Amino acid sequence: MRVFYTCNDLGLGHASRSMQLGNELINRGHKVSFATGGNAYKLLKNKFKDVFYCTPIAWHETTYGIMPTASVLNVFIPLPKYDYDHKKIKIKRPSSIETIYRYYDEREIFSKIKADILVSDGDVTSLRMVQRLGKPSIFITNIIQPKYNFPINFFLYPGQKLVERYIKNCNKIIIPDLPPPYTICEYNLGDLNQLGIRKKVEFVGPFLNMNPEKGSEEFIYASITGPFGSRENLKREVIPVLSSLDHESIVSLGEPFNNFYREYGRCKIFGWLKEETRKGYMKRAKIFIIPSGHGTCFEALKYRKPIICMPTQIEQKANAAKLENLGCALSVRNKKELALAIKKIEENYDFYKRNIKKIGDYASKFNALDKTSEIIELYE
Repeated sequence: MRVFYTCNDLGLGHASRSMQLGNELINRGHKVSFATGGNAYKLLKNKFKDVFYCTPIAWHETTYGIMPTASVLNVFIPLPKYDYDHKKIKIKRPSSIETIYRYYDEREIFSKIKADILVSDGDVTSLRMVQRLGKPSIFITNIIQPKYNFPINFFLYPGQKLVERYIKNCNKIIIPDLPPPYTICEYNLGDLNQLGIRKKVEFVGPFLNMNPEKGSEEFIYASITGPFGSRENLKREVIPVLSSLDHESIVSLGEPFNNFYREYGRCKIFGWLKEETRKGYMKRAKIFIIPSGHGTCFEALKYRKPIICMPTQIEQKANAAKLENLGCALSVRNKKELALAIKKIEENYDFYKRNIKKIGDYASKFNALDKTSEIIELYE
């Protein structure tokens, strides 16, 4: 079967999932062609041969993170934006125009490879494209109708309804998460029955192998992920706190293939960690600090260590709230709260570790890659 696999390129979580499932489909003998943009393209291109570049769709952001008001305005009008890579101001075209460009990019690629089916991880434009062509589509997502602290915006409402329409028309919706009541992305899904899609939804579990791996508890490990602005914001909050501690800490800046390395006090900072190196550090960590993107939540749960969430986006705040409600994490907003959370986790370490072990052990019963591949193969 010829699979056209697209993924959202905001951050690297979608790309990481795409690598895992894409590799599984290839091992099963299917021809898989990927399409995405930005850093997600670089990551997939480094792993697979058949990867196509398409126009990225980006929020308006600065080193203080995503700017909500500017991003809403930028849906319709071009805005000036500082290009940190080339150190100059440029005009960012409207995200609605980026969406149109991406749509035609994906349509051209789909026609070129003569795909039988679309597998989309968070990429809605490709859903519209294949539905117009009458081809089957599988949508992988951890966000459908976010409700937790989600602002009701007159300008965004029509777009949200349009997105829901394309999701509803999918053949199958895969949630790479645990079934209720342990669904980490629960507050980002909305009422599936009210949306009329519950029969199409399959909770398959996380794409990670969640079998426990024993390791030491030597240091705090901070994983800084997400779009450029979000990462810069996190760096300013996390590094000063960790560099002031008496015990060791490791920080990964999440900048693909960047060999940057610095030490501040007992805090070691890496621009990018290769997969095996990152796994080794996570296995030896005592506490995880993460922005609480969906993929990083399960990475932390895999190693059964307490979590401190420092969300920078609405979706991440919802994940953090659910982890906190499950007794697995603390959610913080700034340096002061982070320092207090580290102390509280250390004082109640067994409580958090016990709750995380319960969720992690339950998650290890799922084989999400196998289950998702079987669902896709039903349309062969």
